[in-house]
Order: sequence, then C-alpha cells, then structure tokens
Amino acid sequence: MESKEEAKKNKNTNIGAPKNFLIPIMLLHLRDWNTHGYELMEKISQFGMESVDQGNFYRLLRQLEKDALVTSEWDTTSGGPAKRIYSITDAGKQYLDLWAGSLSQYQKMLNQFFNIYNPFFNPLQPSSNKKEDEEQY
Repeated sequence: MESKEEAKKNKNTNIGAPKNFLIPIMLLHLRDWNTHGYELMEKISQFGMESVDQGNFYRLLRQLEKDALVTSEWDTTSGGPAKRIYSITDAGKQYLDLWAGSLSQYQKMLNQFFNIYNPFFNPLQPSSNKKEDEEQY
C-alpha cells in the first residue's frame, strides 16, 4: 500500500486526465488580450464550448483570480455600470504551458488510439486527398 508521501508525490507528477478543459481555454484566450467576462464567454462559445453555464463560468473566473492565475480590475471608462477586465498573470501563463504539454501527450495517445482503432482514419488530415483531387480535374 502507498504511503501518504508517495501518494502526494504521484499526484504531483501524474497530471492525469483533464478535469476542467474550460480553464486552459479561458487562459488561452486571456493570453492574447484583456477582456470583460462576457466577451471571454462569447469567445469560448465560438471556440466550441457551447454549453458554458454563466454562473459556473464567473465562479471559475473568481477562483482563477484567487489562485493568482488571472487578475481583474474595474473598467469605468465606458458609459454605464463598471465592468471587470480580466488579464492572465505570469503564473497563469505557466499553468497554460503545463496544460499545453499535457494536451500534447493526450493528442499523441488519441492519435495512437485512432491508428489502432481504424488504421485508415487520420484525424489530423482532411478527408479528401489533395493529390487525388488534382488528378480528377
């Protein structure tokens, strides 16, 4: 049986399956620009995460801020009520890099899975072959 110390060490070294894919997507979008929460949610929806619960989204933003992965400040320059503008921190960029490395490993495993599942299926290439298309014309 594993001791508490060994369990803690294994937990820290084994990234495991992504538990909340929304976090790296949020950080990825914040890496390129500072934005209001609703604009960030809109970009994430366009990215493909269509069923984002607004309440959970803002709770997650607050948690990311508490964890020092993002910062926010009040924007009072526009007419109307003040809004928070969110920005990624250096710690957030490092966390995003960690996710990117982990996702790269998952991509390799998924590619291997699909190569074994169906050796003729390649998810990284378009379904049509450009050379075959050129020969038809």
